[in-house]
Amino acid sequence: MSKGIHVKKPLDSLLAEAEDSEKGLKRTLTANSLIALGIGAIIGAGLFVRTAAAAANNAGPAVTLAFVIAGLGCAFAGLCYAEFASMIPIAGSAYTYSYTTMGEFIAWIIGWDLVLEYALGAATVSIAWSEYLNKLLNYLGMHIPYEWCHSPFEHSLDGVYGIMNVPALVILILLSLLLIKGTQESAFVNGIIVVTKVAIVILFIVFGWQFINPANHTPYIPAASTFTDHMGVPHHYGGILGILGAAGVVFFAFIGFDAVSTAAQEAKNPGRDMPKGILGSLIICTVLYILFAHVLTGVASVEDFQNTR
Repeated sequence: MSKGIHVKKPLDSLLAEAEDSEKGLKRTLTANSLIALGIGAIIGAGLFVRTAAAAANNAGPAVTLAFVIAGLGCAFAGLCYAEFASMIPIAGSAYTYSYTTMGEFIAWIIGWDLVLEYALGAATVSIAWSEYLNKLLNYLGMHIPYEWCHSPFEHSLDGVYGIMNVPALVILILLSLLLIKGTQESAFVNGIIVVTKVAIVILFIVFGWQFINPANHTPYIPAASTFTDHMGVPHHYGGILGILGAAGVVFFAFIGFDAVSTAAQEAKNPGRDMPKGILGSLIICTVLYILFAHVLTGVASVEDFQNTR
């Protein structure tokens, strides 16, 4: 293995490239824009899908404690991202940080890890969006054929196999075109989406709070046991193992906070604004998640979630 793949990229060289007005990115994002970017990346299908799954299979009403643990873990990672983003305000996130500190080979591995993370995240969210669209169309009396809204690896109870998830593909193409258009336009659309998503979560919390049944929160931490889901997979339910298992499940709902660091080169004042963007979005989302989980497990019992899995 040649020594060349371990060569580190000097920080001075990276900063010089970033300041190049012709090659560099335009610095248009403020702290509020970065917080909105973080909230937009964090809040998504994971909140609505993973919360119920974690309550049903692992923690019961104590899923709120799972969000606290997962949020705390993300906060420590967020502090690291905020520190690096302030010191190295360059696009590329963990790829750039590893290139500067550990060399080209490690950066190559980290780069492909990031591609895998964002590819899986985008695929998961686009599929969830497709499912929501299907339910909305069914409610309106319309229908997308099964084979055109599912992958070839899925089949219906009638034996119909999927061909391509067209709605998921369409939303990915549209969002990709938006990103190609430019950061300022993407930030504007993201702001609209963030307001919409946060409004939905807040409305659910406000209106759902009055329907909380205290009996559904008793016991708040179920006794430790084993629960087998509808697919025959056993889970630790209740107790500390159940809460930790739920924390691993709901951690998926936090994926995306690191995306703020990729915008460091487009922040007006990265040294001041990047920590605010990363940690601010994490704090806001964690508080919303805890309140959301408290209301969700209060308006329905754990048995209701288990029976609908």
